[in-house]
Amino acid sequence: MGQGIWILAEHRGSEFRPITMELLTWGKKLSEHCGAPLAAVLLGHEIGNLEEKLGNYGVQTVYVMDHPDLAVFNLDSHKEAMTQLLKKYLPAVLLLGNSIYNRELAPALSVRLGAFLSVDCTSLELKEGGTFETVRPMVAGKVLAHAAPAVPPGGGAAPAVIVSLRPNVTPRLEPGERATPDLVQVPYEPVPLRTKVLEITQTAGDEMDVTEARVVISGGRGMKGPEHFKLLEELAKVVGGAVGASRMVVDLGWIDHHYQVGQTGKVVTPDLYIACGISGAIQHLVGMTSSKCIVAINKDPEANIFKVADYGIVGDVFEVLPHLTEELKKLLSEKSLV
Repeated sequence: MGQGIWILAEHRGSEFRPITMELLTWGKKLSEHCGAPLAAVLLGHEIGNLEEKLGNYGVQTVYVMDHPDLAVFNLDSHKEAMTQLLKKYLPAVLLLGNSIYNRELAPALSVRLGAFLSVDCTSLELKEGGTFETVRPMVAGKVLAHAAPAVPPGGGAAPAVIVSLRPNVTPRLEPGERATPDLVQVPYEPVPLRTKVLEITQTAGDEMDVTEARVVISGGRGMKGPEHFKLLEELAKVVGGAVGASRMVVDLGWIDHHYQVGQTGKVVTPDLYIACGISGAIQHLVGMTSSKCIVAINKDPEANIFKVADYGIVGDVFEVLPHLTEELKKLLSEKSLV
C-alpha cells in the first residue's frame, strides 16, 4: 500500500496533544490491517526530542521538518511543508486530527494533491483485502456516512487518502516496548507567506480545551449572566473538566468564543457532557451529540435538550449545580481515601 500509513503528530511545546495518541491507535490498526509501515510527521521549530517518544507507539519512521516558518500554524507554510513531504515519499494514507487548524489544512492538501478526503470521522471500518471505510456522523449525529476510498496498492497520488479524525472519540494508544524509530530530517523549502501570526493569546491559567476534555460543563442563556459561569467553573474544577458554552451566550458577550460548542464553534465528544440552562438548538446539538453520556439541567421540561440527554434534571440550575458540585466533591474525596 504505497509507502505506508502516516499520521500528522500534533504537539504543544515538548508534549504531544491527546489527539496524537488517538491517531496512533488507528494508525497502528491500519498498519497491521494493510501490512504497511507506520510513520509520523513532525512539523515545528526547535521541537527537541519528541520523535524519540514515537517509537514506543509502534512508529517505525519519523519525518521531521524544522524551520522558523513552521513554529506556529500558518496555512501557507504548513500546506507547503506537507506537500513537499507527501510528494517526495508518497504515503498511501495520511491521518490527522480534525482540529481547527487541520480543518483548513486537510481540504487544502486534498485539492492540491487530488487526494480523497474524508473529514471529522469518528471511526474507520476495516474491510477485507486491506481496505477500509471511513465513518462520519451527519445531521447532528442522526446519520452515519460511510465512504470507501480506493487506495492504489502501488501508490500513485500522494497521498491517495486523507482522513481527519474527530478528537476524543478513539481510545488513546498506550506506549509499548521502548523502541527507537528511524529519523528522517527533511529540509523545508520556504514559500512566501500571505499571512503573519502577530500574537498568540493563551487561555487563562491551566484551562483545558473543550475538545480535549473528558468532561465538559456547558452553560446557556439559562445561566442568566456571565457572573454565574463561576458555578460551571467550580464544577469543572471538581471533576477535572472544561467549561463550554452555547452560541447565544457567546453572542451576548458573556464568555469568549473560545468556549463555544456547536455548529459555528467546537465539536466535542467527551465521556460526560453536562448542559446547564441550554435549550438545545440544533446548532448546539451538532457540536455535542456524539458525547458518550449527556446530562441536561433545565427548568423547562419541554426543552429540546432533553430529547438527546441520557439523564435529565428538571430544575433550577442555581439550585442544582451547587448541590451537584458539593456531592461530587464528597464522592471523589471518599474515593481518593480508599
